[in-house]
Amino acid sequence: MSYTHLTLIERESLQELHEKGYSIRKIAKILGRSPSTISRELKRNFSKRRKHYRSWGAHVKYLSRRKNCHRKNNLLIYTDIYNYVFDKLLSFWSPEIIAKTWNINHNIKISFSSIYRGIYDNLFSGITAKSHLRRRGRPYITERKSYTKHPDKSIHNRDSVVDERGRFGDYEGDTIYGSVGKGYLVTAIDRKSRYLVAATCKDKSILSINEAFREAFEKASLKIKPLTLTLDNGSEFNGYADIEKDLDLEIYFADVHAPWQRGSNENINGLLRFFFPRGTDFRKITRVQLDAVLDKINNRPRKCLDLLSPIDYFYQSVALGLTI
Repeated sequence: MSYTHLTLIERESLQELHEKGYSIRKIAKILGRSPSTISRELKRNFSKRRKHYRSWGAHVKYLSRRKNCHRKNNLLIYTDIYNYVFDKLLSFWSPEIIAKTWNINHNIKISFSSIYRGIYDNLFSGITAKSHLRRRGRPYITERKSYTKHPDKSIHNRDSVVDERGRFGDYEGDTIYGSVGKGYLVTAIDRKSRYLVAATCKDKSILSINEAFREAFEKASLKIKPLTLTLDNGSEFNGYADIEKDLDLEIYFADVHAPWQRGSNENINGLLRFFFPRGTDFRKITRVQLDAVLDKINNRPRKCLDLLSPIDYFYQSVALGLTI
């Protein structure tokens, strides 16, 4: 049975029984506590000046001790931990990833909850939940789309190797909406390595979307040849045949209203929203600015990759001969 602290009601009963002259063992038996618990309570909270045990005063002292007995945050104790966490927050790493990567190689640990507390307590200059944490507590409203079904190119016709993330080059793609008249961001993420490519486009026309996909793969710093691309059924992808021809790949379409079938892309788009919140004018985002964000994301450790970044995961696989 786990130990629990005395309640105010128990302390009131203890005071009453003690005033009646009951022995410590008798009081313990009545309260269902060990004699040592009762003895310790009386010694700790007995007023020598008044020669009396007061239940209310004892409980107030207990609450005060509990408030001040919590362990000090390691961020306030160890400078090297603080500096590491601060540096990674500036790179927009999540507290959970920061804690995991630190704890792998160090005996003194840090929990992600301690990092969150540090942020909320303003321990890091210029770092706030709103400015550096991906989830800001605001609901995410998805854009309504016009859907077109492509039964001949269904996701259910993909090879099993794609479903199993068994090779590099199988991508999931989508668009991110800026605002009315502010363009779009076209994204594609490799299912195996989670490596992200992207490009901006001025509108949602088939011509603009197709050109953006070509640019996304051409400008990628890591050349993972696309073999397949899985999209949703948005009407902006109706020109998929030209993309297949230009990039020499096969395109498949997920079921309508089934975002989990493209989970990697949905997740990374949420992260991109941190850097490019709703209302961003993608027509004004330069290639240099976009590449800087992609570099941060592609060098960010991932839990699903055993804390390797997409780039590190790919090169490690190459070194081990596991690129197929």
